[in-house]
Amino acid sequence: MPEDRFISIGALSKRTGVAVSAIRFYEDKGLLTALRTSGNQRRFLRSDIRRVSFILIAQKLGLGLVEIEKELAQLPQGRTPTVADWQKISRSMRRQLDEKINLLTLTRRKLDECIGCGCLSLTKCELYNREDRAGQAGPGPRFVLEG
Repeated sequence: MPEDRFISIGALSKRTGVAVSAIRFYEDKGLLTALRTSGNQRRFLRSDIRRVSFILIAQKLGLGLVEIEKELAQLPQGRTPTVADWQKISRSMRRQLDEKINLLTLTRRKLDECIGCGCLSLTKCELYNREDRAGQAGPGPRFVLEG
């Protein structure tokens, strides 16, 4: 195995902008797998830069560690994932991402109007939510969550 396939935890941290402690946490959670040198130092595949990048993006999108772990479990261990490997994850996540995009788009639009929370504090509430009709459908922002 060529040595340049592997990087230290410090190099992975520097390259991804993720703290060493967070990388250890991801390893503990099974999101990353480190190899150990004879001196018991962690070595990661250079391709783990992409795994950590995926974790960062997925967290920004609001995915939890369980969801991220499920997706990363589809990737091979011990070799650089191929385009086909990443496409499999992309297909797996597409519906979930589309739902998040739709919710964000609806929320952005509704924040200018009424989100159906039943506060009746805006002048517009008289128009959109007269007599708190949204409250009869249940708690929370009905016009956004039930689209």
